[in-house]
Amino acid sequence: MPKNSKVVKREIDDDVIESVKDLLSNEDSVEDAFKKSELSVNDSDDKDVDVEEGSDVEDERPAWNSKLQYILAQVGFSVGLGNVWRFPYLCQKNGGGAYLVPYLILLLVIGIPLFFLELSVGQRIRRGSIGVWNYISPKLGGIGFASCVVCFFVALYYNVIIGWSLFYFSQSFQHPLPWDQCPLVKNSSHTFVEPECEKSSATTYYWYREALNISSSISESGGLNWKMTICLLAAWVMVCLAMIKGIQSSGKIMYFSSLFPYVVLICFLIRGLLLNGSLDGIRHMFTPKLEIMLEPKVWREAATQVFFALGLGFGGVIAFSSYNKRDNNCHFDAVLVSFINFFTSVLATLVVFAVLGFKANIINEKCIIQNSEKIVNLLNVGNLSKAIIPHHINLSSITAEDYNLVYDIIRKVKEEEFPLGLKPCQIEDELDKAVQGTGLAFIAFTEAMTHFPASPFWSVMFFLMLVNLGLGSMFGTIEGITTPIVDTFKVRKEILTVVCCLLAFCIGLIFVQRSGNYFVTMFDDYSATLPLLIVVILENIAMSYVYGIDKFMEDLKDMLGFSPNPYYYYTWKYISPIVLLSLLVASIVQMILSPPGYNAWIEDKATEEFQNYPTWGLIVCVSLIVFAMLPVPVVYLIRRCNLIDDSSGSLAAVSYKRGRIIKEPVNLEGDDTSLIHGKSPSEVPSPNFGKNIYRKQTGSPTVDTAPNGRYGIGYIMANMSDMPESDL
Repeated sequence: MPKNSKVVKREIDDDVIESVKDLLSNEDSVEDAFKKSELSVNDSDDKDVDVEEGSDVEDERPAWNSKLQYILAQVGFSVGLGNVWRFPYLCQKNGGGAYLVPYLILLLVIGIPLFFLELSVGQRIRRGSIGVWNYISPKLGGIGFASCVVCFFVALYYNVIIGWSLFYFSQSFQHPLPWDQCPLVKNSSHTFVEPECEKSSATTYYWYREALNISSSISESGGLNWKMTICLLAAWVMVCLAMIKGIQSSGKIMYFSSLFPYVVLICFLIRGLLLNGSLDGIRHMFTPKLEIMLEPKVWREAATQVFFALGLGFGGVIAFSSYNKRDNNCHFDAVLVSFINFFTSVLATLVVFAVLGFKANIINEKCIIQNSEKIVNLLNVGNLSKAIIPHHINLSSITAEDYNLVYDIIRKVKEEEFPLGLKPCQIEDELDKAVQGTGLAFIAFTEAMTHFPASPFWSVMFFLMLVNLGLGSMFGTIEGITTPIVDTFKVRKEILTVVCCLLAFCIGLIFVQRSGNYFVTMFDDYSATLPLLIVVILENIAMSYVYGIDKFMEDLKDMLGFSPNPYYYYTWKYISPIVLLSLLVASIVQMILSPPGYNAWIEDKATEEFQNYPTWGLIVCVSLIVFAMLPVPVVYLIRRCNLIDDSSGSLAAVSYKRGRIIKEPVNLEGDDTSLIHGKSPSEVPSPNFGKNIYRKQTGSPTVDTAPNGRYGIGYIMANMSDMPESDL
């Protein structure tokens, strides 16, 4: 017994049957005839401990060392690469500052309530996603398996992006940066600039040719890119070493991986505000286009971003919260992490547009110089009259305002002959060019950094930040795979983590082919979007209508010590399901209307062209969605139709006992007289619900359990071999 335990002894004449349901409410379910039983009640204030009967060994579920460590883990999981390159892109594309309005509304309507739902479910039941939904309803146990499959799919390509960042990080210790200038090609007669680079830009060429060495289509494999293969291996080794001990190892790393990106973002923001043209970018960013905000597409994309920004449906949120104490205020955690995520997105957006404003200003200056030279040539050959040029304007050192004045004059004078090869050179035109995803991080940002003083330093900081952001999300993703599997199948976490990372690396080799970038796009578009949305819808329905929203609210009151605001009741029961189903329908319609395809890099043209997936590619896209959702109907049918023998030790025959997971014959519809089986407990800890109550036995330590209609709950029974069933 733990030293701090309070032990209450009751003397008995006979053994007692206790239900886990009664254990949860700390009530005795025995009849008066058994009230002289001797029970040991373990109430540990410091930590939840699973105690093995007849043993001095305490089998503890891992716990966070501190509340700060847990919050940083949740922040690290929810704040990822999408905050840096997807949110700014959507903000730019969908009305600038006006986009923040629908985003905030949907964050309050579906973001925080669903995030709170996952946090509270994980903390209450203290299992991974598989165990949680087995507990809620055995027939919906496939939700947890679907989350694991989606997590695995996402981990496959997400770690490839970390590998890309590692490559750029390793190349940043050079001055000048290797993507600063286009390479020169020498032949027998002369030296010239690489044509592919000259047609695009130095950073674009470096990304597609030097880093990816990309092929011209998804059907053209081109073999492995050995540089990216090594980087991918390094990324998986980092993830494996960080996760091999679970939260005991990854939790400590969170202090760095979660906080370092904020240091970099703040440094970049300060540096960016000192750059010429940065305020133009920020002004453009927060100039609201209210008419765009009224379009349904903006609300759909805002809802999707809220949904993915918080990591809903992956199982990582549930896994992390399952290591909390039962009385932790998860409502505070949900609100705090959600708004940290939002303000991180705003901070990243400020940084991005300060840098893009600086970059646009440089491009605009080059445009003005080139077109001023054209104007001088037109004046020299007599195509333009010098009289139309204002006397105060010096074309050899013209400002942006003066150039715009001259451009407008020439356009009016030469209206019929215009254009004369002149460009307007408006900085807003550059800022309106929406850049997202890898294009923002590996092309736009890298180009801007070449103009920074001490550019290698800023490049090192930026890509180290991307690595940290990616690792923080990867920790939650891998935890969403390993925690439920360890809880359910009783395997060692160290072995599972190594096997999972090794398998993922082997499969991930398809992403480091020369055509690998196209597979990253395919997995990003089809392996997570619809499956995760369906998973969260099922989670919401399971809690609100299967488990019961009223019962869940009572559980929250018991766990938190106060009643949650009724707002959550109506949100979970009515608003969130309607919004999520509308988002699902809109996503399916969008997917049907948009032809499935990808942007292929055409080497000869040095530009991207949209190409449709080949037939086998379409089959892979559909297969990703089907495989991700397949566990839901499969588990439902197996448990609905009893297709697997209950005594076979299958998934359908797993139930939880205090301190154990037990495989046993299952009879969901049986009565109490069917609860004596005499099975031996396994060696894996089970959920810890409140007080530790266990049978203090004499004689044989054999303990038996049987389900009471839900997987994850069973009846705890003492050894009653000398008592006939009729006496029960």
